Amino acid sequence: MSRPEASQGQPRDFGVVVVLGLCANIILALVKTTIGILGHSQALLADGINSTSDVVYYTVVALFMRMARKPPDEEHPYGHRQLESVAALVVGAFVITTAIAIFWDSANSTFDLLSGAKVAPIVAWISLFVAVGTVLVKTGLTLYTYRVAKRTGNVAMRALAADHRNDILSAGAASVGILLGRIGYPWVDPFAGAVVALFVLRTGIGIVRDTTADLMDTTLTRSVRKEIEDIARSIDGVCGVDGIRANRFGPFLVLNLTIVVDGTQSVDAGDDIATAVENAVTERMSLVREVHVHYHPENHQHH
Repeated sequence: MSRPEASQGQPRDFGVVVVLGLCANIILALVKTTIGILGHSQALLADGINSTSDVVYYTVVALFMRMARKPPDEEHPYGHRQLESVAALVVGAFVITTAIAIFWDSANSTFDLLSGAKVAPIVAWISLFVAVGTVLVKTGLTLYTYRVAKRTGNVAMRALAADHRNDILSAGAASVGILLGRIGYPWVDPFAGAVVALFVLRTGIGIVRDTTADLMDTTLTRSVRKEIEDIARSIDGVCGVDGIRANRFGPFLVLNLTIVVDGTQSVDAGDDIATAVENAVTERMSLVREVHVHYHPENHQHH
């Protein structure tokens, strides 16, 4: 039993999220990188590099999201929605790569300052204002993107929301580093850049882990499995649920469901019950794209 494509509102929401995020990151990347260099703040410069990488993988996500909306074809009968998971995986890879580069550079600078190998320049106050402004902008983007991701169940949107949240933490660390650098602890500014990198790395690893789980058809959560079982058992003629298997296609699920029916009734009656279960599951669960229901007689051992 098939269900139609995602609602028409979803692509529009995806587009708004990507465009807002891309525009914000372009502006923040230019401002933070420029002020980080001119204002002598390594923490802000590190955060600016992070925003620059955001611009790159936002472009990648926008491309993959457009490809994911292509209709099903002969080679992809369930559509192209798994490209959303591929996009999230690309995001995670970019985040991890950026984190390693930022951490290495910041750690070297911190060591040089503590060892006296070089003297730190005075960080400009405008660097602090830019960092705090980044926290405010990213807080708004995080709340909006998470709301869209929760409503649509889109894994790429979840990855972008997680990245916005990460930017709040990294900009906050940069703000603290800049402030302490201004009041007499210059090594804290590059040290804050290294802390920013750890936030970035943690988020990147989380994105890759979650996306890999989606692509590898990780077992259904208990709550989703229980919801499926409850719906199936609510149909007249269903004596029990013997097994549930699921494959993921982007945010959607394709289910193989085995139910137990009264063995004394006809094959046609069993088929009617199976069809009723298919209809009920696809109508009540928005993330289920297709259901295949098998049935066997009660008290019959099924393998």
